[in-house]
Amino acid sequence: MEFLDPASFAVRDKAGPMRDLLPHDRPALVLAPMQDVTDLPFMRVLARRGAPDWFVTEYFRVHPDSRLNRYILRSIVENETGRPVFAQMIGRDLTSLMRTAKELVKYPTAGIDLNLGCPAPIVCRKDAGGGLLRNPEKVNELLGTLREAIPGRFTVKTRIGYTTADEFPKLLEIFRSHAIDGLTIHGRTVVERYQTPVHPDCVKTAVAAMACPVIANGNVVDAETGLRYLKETGAAGLMVGRGAIRNPWIFRQLRAAFDESEAPAPTYRDLWEYVIELYEEIARETVRLVPDAHVQRMKKTLAYISHGLEGDFEYDMRRAKTPEEFHEICRRHLDSGEPLPARPPVGSKLFCGFEALVG
Repeated sequence: MEFLDPASFAVRDKAGPMRDLLPHDRPALVLAPMQDVTDLPFMRVLARRGAPDWFVTEYFRVHPDSRLNRYILRSIVENETGRPVFAQMIGRDLTSLMRTAKELVKYPTAGIDLNLGCPAPIVCRKDAGGGLLRNPEKVNELLGTLREAIPGRFTVKTRIGYTTADEFPKLLEIFRSHAIDGLTIHGRTVVERYQTPVHPDCVKTAVAAMACPVIANGNVVDAETGLRYLKETGAAGLMVGRGAIRNPWIFRQLRAAFDESEAPAPTYRDLWEYVIELYEEIARETVRLVPDAHVQRMKKTLAYISHGLEGDFEYDMRRAKTPEEFHEICRRHLDSGEPLPARPPVGSKLFCGFEALVG
């Protein structure tokens, strides 16, 4: 594995309000906000295997009739991982976004993040998330007004355009024109969703242009892909999403790569422990637990965890209906000391294009 010189990621000269969050001797590591995944139970379970430098909540949906989601808010007020948490908002109504931001800063957040990257069709149809990138003038208005209204850290998570990367220069000029404190870039367009390799050149351009730290996001599935993304972009850090669901040890593995220490090498049995711990943590937080429904909830997460493992674990798990079946399938397929595969299979439909960052 190719190691990188931590000094090459020195961003303290433009860290500003992010200075006390960014590590001094290596790139920052951040867990991506993933709706219905990165909640309080997931943060707890992940942190026990190596916490990121900070978390970002699932997005708070913001509209004229919205109120703060109390469950997502618990990720901030009840977080005992010792890591800061940014509160993310998604929406397009400026008055509502300002109201929500002012409510959120009353809580112990590390800052407020605006989602300009969600590619979900239902979100984009409402001109929110990634859908806002079709209207740069609206993005400019939102950023300018929110920057004035938010007294603490204000960061943005974006994609490189809605349809093509040709849209990115104009968006980048808008980001440059406002004193945002951090910019996280998922290196794909909204239309590309999760189906292509990322575009490191766009992230690299932003790193050179922005006065704030830029975090690279997308296609980081293991330490090697993370190191390559950093090398190709010069970003101040990495945000990891689906790769952290599949491999909750990824932040420890990346830290080991930075300081050239021994990285954890999890086994199938370690994965079994992770799955059961997540099952139990989510169940504990479910107000009205229906056992069979809980299995269906877990199967959505297991789709990323089981993908590409040897044998029929993925096939069998899709057909599990009861807790008894769920636990038996886990025992049958994961009770082994064999090492887990380091990354998903090339050609994966859930982790598309990561091979462009390998080798």
